[in-house]
Amino acid sequence: MRKVFLASVAVFLMAGWGPAMADDAKPYAGQTITVLFPPWTTLPKDMTDRFTAQTGIKLDLQTLGWDDIRTKIVTSMVAGSAPADVTEVDWSWVGQFGAAQWYVPLDNSVKSDLPTDAIFTYDGKLIALPYNNDFRLLIFNQDHLKKAGVDHAPTTPDDLLADAKAIKAKGIVSFPIGLPFSATEGSATAWYLLTKAFGGELFDKDFKPLFTTPDSAGYKALAWEMQALKDGLIDPASTGLKDVEIQELFKNGQISFDVAGWAGNLSVYTDPTKSKVASAAVGALMPNVSGKTRTFGLPGAAGIPVASQHKEAAAVFVKWMVAPENQIESYTVLGNLPTRTSVLQTLDNDGKLASGKVLLEQAGSVEPLFKQGTPGWYPQFSSAVATALNQAAKGQLTVDDAVKQIAVGATDAQK
Repeated sequence: MRKVFLASVAVFLMAGWGPAMADDAKPYAGQTITVLFPPWTTLPKDMTDRFTAQTGIKLDLQTLGWDDIRTKIVTSMVAGSAPADVTEVDWSWVGQFGAAQWYVPLDNSVKSDLPTDAIFTYDGKLIALPYNNDFRLLIFNQDHLKKAGVDHAPTTPDDLLADAKAIKAKGIVSFPIGLPFSATEGSATAWYLLTKAFGGELFDKDFKPLFTTPDSAGYKALAWEMQALKDGLIDPASTGLKDVEIQELFKNGQISFDVAGWAGNLSVYTDPTKSKVASAAVGALMPNVSGKTRTFGLPGAAGIPVASQHKEAAAVFVKWMVAPENQIESYTVLGNLPTRTSVLQTLDNDGKLASGKVLLEQAGSVEPLFKQGTPGWYPQFSSAVATALNQAAKGQLTVDDAVKQIAVGATDAQK
């Protein structure tokens, strides 16, 4: 019965993406839908007012932190209720949520223009539509580098350490490198990124850990982080900071490198109304030991829980989120990098994509974190990673103990 129900939902939602959803039709006028997103996707009032004017649908916007959203979704869906009519669906939740059949299958009428939709496809069904083309790259303050006598962005992890030491020695900032070490997802994803920077992967094809020996990329990445902390290049207070707080430090000119920078944040960092370093913020390809840049994608998407009482109206909003004009405004105002290839190219052609050539080149190197697809046990594994990193940064674990603890966490998560 459950499979039949989900299939029928998909059919009427697919129909909703056609001409019947034209702006002047307003078939769901008067309905109110709840939308649950993280702070960086809080739509400004002029956008929500325009949506209501176009569709007649009112929005009840709710904001929670990334980790709290996942907790609310899991708690609500297990109880059989909807956390909201539309929610954030992170790339890392796809395996778990897809297997549980918690989200309505959607149709993507612009598939060729939305390549990251494959990340949100589970068992052949699209469970959420990607609206935020998130991947990581290095973002740095070029004024800080110039004052330290450095004339180009670092291309290797060792270069990055050397540049940070030069900046600190000149007294430009006390802690040049920005990395979070709180027991949160942002800390874990930075380590994943650095593992690629050191030329490796987290797991082999059978999901066996590849990061436990000193010669492995993951081990070297964690050791690099701890060495930077020991050398006074990272603020010890980072054990209590999330990635969004690292971003505030960069905007205020208190750090020189946002090592795991969100691609879309360049639009915020370069906006003088939002950043004190607007003229100095520049994107660079992610450093790598091989000289060939690597990164991975962490896109965000909007999905509709099967328990939603307003699925059709919710589908109208999800479609509206990826309309070209709304993707452009969301990027300009919030830093959410568009997921539509055509929109990215338009922004670059118009000179409106900050560090556009770097972004487009880095986008071409985006890899999945897991070649096999994000497993359902990823959230438990990532929690184990974040906890171990936090403990290592506090001096409670050695690097060797931390990677071993992460490996145990991976084994337990897979069980």
